[in-house]
Amino acid sequence: MVISKKHEQIVFALLMSFSMAFIISLVMTLVNNGFRLNSLLFWPKSFLIGYIVAFPTAYFLSPVIRKITLKLIR
Repeated sequence: MVISKKHEQIVFALLMSFSMAFIISLVMTLVNNGFRLNSLLFWPKSFLIGYIVAFPTAYFLSPVIRKITLKLIR
């Protein structure tokens, strides 16, 4: 599947926010509840809340962060 270049920002935000919310919510759930199988029952709710926050954050902040990064690298 090929996605148009004009959708680059939204695809980037979707993938980045998904992966970050997935990893961070899993780690924080395990840290807060311990490394037990029961802890995994709490994880999906944490992931969904994290993803709801992460996607718009990644979408709206990525252009700003990209500009700041380019200024710092020069």
